Amino acid sequence: MAGKQKKRRWPDEEKRSICFQTTAAGVSVVQVARRYAMNANLIFKWLKDERYVPDADAVPKESEPVFLPVEVEVACNPVLAWATAPVGRIEIELSSGHRITAEGGFDANMLARLLKGLSS
Repeated sequence: MAGKQKKRRWPDEEKRSICFQTTAAGVSVVQVARRYAMNANLIFKWLKDERYVPDADAVPKESEPVFLPVEVEVACNPVLAWATAPVGRIEIELSSGHRITAEGGFDANMLARLLKGLSS
């Protein structure tokens, strides 16, 4: 049969890591599932298994800063992109679900101040 996919196997440590990511403030199980190109129901199944449930002590409190995974996509050779195209595009998705998209030339210092302001 053409098109039949092999069943993926997830090591226990990776299951724990994926389940832990669902505990970050403002992050949903669906968002984590999309990050790994998997069905959210599988994560819900793992969360019911005590082997993969994050420890209550390890779960960050609402007031603590949390680092979230970042996905970077490069559409072309980055060296050539800087040399040939003065226009860039930046997309920032906040944990609230809001997305900021900006296009054009960027000042590195201004971008650093913007990111610092968003993170505080």
